Amino acid sequence: MANWTDCLNFGISLCKQASEVVLTAFQQQKDVKLKSSPADLVTETDQRVEKILIAAIRNRYPEHRFIGEESVAAGERVELTDHPTWIIDPIDGTVNFVHRFPFVAISIAFAVNKQTEFGIVYSCVEDKLFSAQRGRGAFLNGAPLHASGQEDVSRCVVVTEIGAERDDLALSTLTSNIFRLLKLPVHGVRALGTAAVDMCQVAAGGADAYYHIGMHCWDIAAAAIIVKEAGGVVMDTDGSEFDMMSRRVIAASSDAVANRIAQVIQAFPCRRDDEDSDKCVCGAPSVNGV
Repeated sequence: MANWTDCLNFGISLCKQASEVVLTAFQQQKDVKLKSSPADLVTETDQRVEKILIAAIRNRYPEHRFIGEESVAAGERVELTDHPTWIIDPIDGTVNFVHRFPFVAISIAFAVNKQTEFGIVYSCVEDKLFSAQRGRGAFLNGAPLHASGQEDVSRCVVVTEIGAERDDLALSTLTSNIFRLLKLPVHGVRALGTAAVDMCQVAAGGADAYYHIGMHCWDIAAAAIIVKEAGGVVMDTDGSEFDMMSRRVIAASSDAVANRIAQVIQAFPCRRDDEDSDKCVCGAPSVNGV
């Protein structure tokens, strides 16, 4: 197995540097623009941080490739090849960032041969840096992370998100999923406003499960390996193998909890990240995520 530790350490140093830009802008007035919906926002800081990260990585590793949220929003295609690829969300939780709600993260994953080798999630306001490298464990500010191991769904705190989808089908599916979870029952359902930090709560044992439909690969790729390396489970919402491009995920403390959640939640159709814009899952209308 190739050693990508130097890339990981470089990514961590970049996250810490870029967080200074995020934290400086956090208290300031933002110039906010809309992307796919009135709930899907972008700021100048999102775009600036992504440019800073990509420029620094490209300077050091000129042969590497990139999938960045704002680059894709500007028209670039999502293309995950066998080449070393950095998958970047410069600010996960842009709505939080705009409103000064203190869960805002920089998320970076690194994949080779379409397999994630490491992930970094830096919750900037909290100063919490989650990281994991394949086969080497997961860490929070250098201390080992461990999922709760909870196997009884009725004793779980579950995290999910509202997302930017506001059409009738997406909203009715969202609310009915929460209804079915609460009727299992579970101890509670929570939402922090950032998929990356949500999933890291599962890795840290603060939550026992997370699920969502409609997010993107840059939201979850880094956190997925952090959950796995912390001893948790990551799968598709239908119980099949996790695919970062499918825009569906369950992250959980155990197989038992993940499979029980997969039995009760439903997914609405949304186009894969790596599909052309004129194609949709099951021929249904495209549904945009955050």
